[in-house]
Order: sequence, then C-alpha cells, then structure tokens
Amino acid sequence: MATTFDAIPSVAFQTFLDEHLERELLRFTTAGSVDDGKSTLIGRLLHDTKTVYEDQLASIRQSKINRAAGPIDFSLLTDGLRAEREQGITIDVAYRYFSTSRRKFIIADTPGHEQYTRNMATGASTADLAIVLIDGSKGLLDQSRRHASIAALLGIPHVVAAINKMDLVEYDESIYKRICADFLELSDRLGLRSVQMVPISALKGDNIVVRSRRTAWYQGPTLLEHLETVPLDRLSHGEDGDREHLRFPVQLVIRPDANFRGFAGQVARGVLRAGDEVLALPSGRRTHVASIVTYDGKLTEAFAPMPVTVQLEDEIDLSRGEMLVSPETPPYVSRSFRGKVIWLHDQPLQKGRVYLAKHTSRMARVQAIAIHFRVDMHTLAELPTEHLEMNDIASVDFGSNVPLMFDRYAVNRALGSLILIDPVTNATVGAVMLERDLGDESSEPAAAPAIQNYPLILTRAFRGSNANVLDVLWDRSIPFVSLDDPHITAPGIPSAVRVSQHAGLVTVCSRDAVTPQIECEIQQFLPRDYWIEVGESPTAIEKLVLALEKILYADKREKQQ
Repeated sequence: MATTFDAIPSVAFQTFLDEHLERELLRFTTAGSVDDGKSTLIGRLLHDTKTVYEDQLASIRQSKINRAAGPIDFSLLTDGLRAEREQGITIDVAYRYFSTSRRKFIIADTPGHEQYTRNMATGASTADLAIVLIDGSKGLLDQSRRHASIAALLGIPHVVAAINKMDLVEYDESIYKRICADFLELSDRLGLRSVQMVPISALKGDNIVVRSRRTAWYQGPTLLEHLETVPLDRLSHGEDGDREHLRFPVQLVIRPDANFRGFAGQVARGVLRAGDEVLALPSGRRTHVASIVTYDGKLTEAFAPMPVTVQLEDEIDLSRGEMLVSPETPPYVSRSFRGKVIWLHDQPLQKGRVYLAKHTSRMARVQAIAIHFRVDMHTLAELPTEHLEMNDIASVDFGSNVPLMFDRYAVNRALGSLILIDPVTNATVGAVMLERDLGDESSEPAAAPAIQNYPLILTRAFRGSNANVLDVLWDRSIPFVSLDDPHITAPGIPSAVRVSQHAGLVTVCSRDAVTPQIECEIQQFLPRDYWIEVGESPTAIEKLVLALEKILYADKREKQQ
C-alpha cells in the first residue's frame, strides 16, 4: 500500500511538469521613454498574477525607497541595482519569469534613458513582442519613437502600445484616441503589422490583469489577455517550408581520439538529418551527414535551435566559423553587404576604419564603405551623414576581409545579424541587421580592409622604471603584446610587430633590441609617426599617454569636430 500511496503524488507531479513544459513560451520586452512606468508595469503584472514571493513583497514594503503613492513601489521588483533604486531609473536589462495557465513568459525590462538605448536593443533582440509604453500625460516622445523604430528594425512581430498613466488624465478617452492615432501613423511608417492599443494605469492596475470599470469606453483585451492569446510567428522545423533551409555554423571541432571527429554547433535554421547531403561553406565541398550526436545519444534529425555534434562521411577541412548548409538553398556568401546599423558607442562610426565583426561563430575584419543615410527619430526622414553618433540608426555598406555566409535578417535573425567590435578597446560598438548582398552589383570582389596602424612603444629600461608602460595600457584597456620574451630573437621582431598590426594590438619592445637594420624593416610597413620612444625622465609616462591619445583617437576627434 505504501508503494501505491507514494506513486499517486509522483504521477500527479510528473503530469504537472509535462503540462508546464508543453505550454508556449512568449518572450517580450518593455520599451519607451524614461519615467513612462515600464518597471512599475512589470512589477504590477508580476504582483497581480500572483508570481511574487511573500518575502519579496515584505522586503519591498520595508524599503526606505518608495516613489509610489501606495504602500508598494512595484518598480522595485525589477530595479535591483543600487543606482537604479537611488535614481528611480532602469539602467541594466532585468529579466523576469512568470507563467499563467495558458503560457510561460520571459520579460526583458529595458531602460528608457537615451544613454542606455544599447541595453534596450540587447533586451529586445530575442523578443517575440514589444510593449511600448507611452505616458498619457505627455504623449508620444522621441525616445518612444526611437524604441518603436528599433522594435521594427529588429523584426519583432508584435507590438503593444500601452498608454500608461491614464489616471493622471482622468481616463480621458479623447487623449487616448489622440495618442493612438499618433502611434498608428508611426507604426504605418515603420511597417509594424501587428499593433494592439491598451489604455492602462500601472500604478492603479487598470487593464493590466483585470478589466477596469474606469475605462468602460475601451472594449479591447487587457494586457495579460493579449499576451496570452497573441499568435507566435516562430518558424519550427515542420512549418512554412523551412525544413530545406539548413544553416549549421560550426563552433568547435571535437576530436577526443583517432576514431571520432565531430563538428559541434547550434542549428540556426532548418533541419539537419542523418544521411542528408550538405554543402560546406565557404569551401564549397559536398558530403553527407553520417550521424548526429548529443549527450543523450544519437538523433535521426535536429532542428533549430538544438545544439548538436555532427559527424560527416568524408574527411573535409571544416573549422570554427564555417558552415554546413543545404546545397539546394544556400545562403549569401559575400565580402560586401548592406545592413541597418544601431550605433551603440560614444565614439562615432567612421568610414574606412577597421572594426571586428562577430557573425555567428565567425570573426572578420570589416570597414564601412558608405553610409547612405541616418534616420531622424522625430520625422523618420532619411538624412545624409558622414558618420554615426551614439544611438543613431542608419543604412551602411560594409566590406569584409573574409566571406560571410548570411541570410537577410527579415528571414532569419541568427544568420542575419552581427555585432561590431572596436579592435582597440574590445567594446561592442554597433549592431547590424543584414539586408542584402552587394557582391552581385560588381564583378570585382570587395577589397579586404586596409590594416590600421597601431603604435610601437620602445622602452629604455623595460624591466625597470618603465614597466609603468604596461600599467598605462592596462588602465586604459588598450590591447597590447609585449616582445620582452627570450624566445623572440632580434630577427623575428619585424614579423612580430607586423602580426600585432594585423591583430590590432599595440606593440611594446625594448629599444636596445631594435637595431638600425630592424628599424628599416619595420618602417617598410609602419611609419615613424606611429613609433613612441619612452625615456627615463619624470615626465616620460605623461608623454606616453599624450602620444597614445594622439595616435589612437586623433581621427575620432577630427570627425567629431
């Protein structure tokens, strides 16, 4: 009897787990201008769906910070950083999870300040739906327009315009209709296809979970009702004819012994089947899938976004950054392409400057060839420009030193996006949504980006007082390589400096090791203007800092001026 008694709750619990796992998952993000009430909305949604633990509520009630009129400041449920609570703003992206009987949800609460637009783009990049909050007492602001534009650019299929703070305008229907008209005009210009308007008060809880009597003139769904019923437009392995568009970027070659050689990665699109013919790019070699291996055993097929290891029938040269695709429906393979760019850094994008591009598992060196226009956030007009400032959205042509295998972003997010990285600071400076291949517009392939010159620092007493040189580079996050290595002989110094130039690194070397002959060899590819000699005077380090700033940032300052 004891066995039967124990089995009853076990079966019930397993049934509960199965039902939970089978529920659809909706990822959504909040967007809008600062102080529009995004964090308060998320806190209210979590509270009213009873997904907040009692100890969390007790902690918030006891908090010394409360900017709400009631006993609970719902924004504190998501604004967890000390700076966020002190300033009453959202800085970083906060992810929250909750579920109802109909769906599971992952929320990305993103900041509204223009300064943190990059964080909003990060949180929205994987969303199925965006809630753009609009302060009913202020109307549609420029930052709300910018966030709506980013949502459209990122291809988010569904947008909710939540007109918040209706309590401050006494639930005036005419104000709601005026803001709806403004947002619908904006959405038409941005090409947003699925837009739902909801009048809400995050503070009072109107139309969040329960329909409000104070907006009797509104006949649409509550916010939660819409989140639970909005259709999901994701491509699965058996829908929309996407079974044939295989995209498998290789992340790692696994060879534990002489009998096994597999290629690990994540299926980005389509279906990978054992026995199927596949095309390796960019080499163009064809082979067949011998087996699909996972930790739990072999599979007959794998589909996006499953991580698997693939064994091939033939021994072909394939490494990280390369790709297995369907031979009948290959992606674009090109060294020149056009994309929409969201610029994320305070230093402007410059035409001709070399950046690192991270696309799937592939790294490339790219440069902006042409900037067609930037978007005016107020009018959505396309304005000519020569450089991009932080938070600008623009159409840019790029050239790459190696071919990229990509789909249009509108077709596939994983294959149609890349990030730009500053090779000097290693900061992520831009996000690119790929739109088209430019390789077919010219019979000539895109030229590989020219190598940018980086400083060569020569020290007099490398192991002595001038070891402060390394501290200067570390403190400023400047990537460098030191040639103070007994295995690097004098004849090899020019080659080492040349490799450092290709890698985008500052080179540090002892002055005594650079003979006149070595100087001549280095000057063939690195002009003397990029040489910095550090002496032993008390002001040597100060002069080094000034020289580094002059070389590394002079071009940026000229652009800004």
